[in-house]
Amino acid sequence: MRSALLTTALAAASFLAHAQTSVPYIGCPGDGQTGPYAAAKGSQKRVTLPPAIADHLAWYEYSGDAGHFGALGPRGWNCFVTIGSNGWTLYIAPEPLDSAKLLEHRNWKGFTGPAIQLSGSDGGTSGRFEVAKVVARVFPAHRDYARSIIAEGFGPASDYPFGPFHSDHLTYRSNELVEFTSPARHRGLGTMAWLLPSDQPITGFALLSIGPNVDTELLHLSFRLPPSLSPLGATLIRQAEADGSN
Repeated sequence: MRSALLTTALAAASFLAHAQTSVPYIGCPGDGQTGPYAAAKGSQKRVTLPPAIADHLAWYEYSGDAGHFGALGPRGWNCFVTIGSNGWTLYIAPEPLDSAKLLEHRNWKGFTGPAIQLSGSDGGTSGRFEVAKVVARVFPAHRDYARSIIAEGFGPASDYPFGPFHSDHLTYRSNELVEFTSPARHRGLGTMAWLLPSDQPITGFALLSIGPNVDTELLHLSFRLPPSLSPLGATLIRQAEADGSN
């Protein structure tokens, strides 16, 4: 019933011009190389969305020594950030999130239910291995980068399969941006981190930043929403892509 009501509200909202509105700001605690840190405080996030959509969302953000980054997610969920030499990851989920789960993996193997994972991997650090694995899979125009990482010899070439996962549905927006859906019960681009296959698909995108004077960087969004909130998926993608392109 909730899904039907939300879908109806979104359909009605499509007839309205998008307007500036606000969603709640949720500061995210975290842990990493320099130890744990408390959630930052901030003001409501201004977004350009119909109120029917904004009313279901909040802005989850890290702000601290490592910079600031965030993502939209369903209201009432929890968030946690991990930061290391390879980059950072923001987790948003309805279940409790803490360092024991996300860094130490105590009795936990990954998310099987609803969750959002937004990761920034730095190709100038140990994050280059994560970047190269995604490049090999879905960025054929930049496979020389993946080959250069393989040539370093820190792992077998078999760790970097070339070509997409057979079951993934890919939509290319450019040579550096691909949106994807990994179907239910299948491994794919959406399961390359801590979202595990389950009875619901995983959706998201991979955005590559590459240039002659900057380190190669990868922004990778993967999320699985409960069916009642699935109409929000397109909004999560568009907001994260816009933020990642700035």
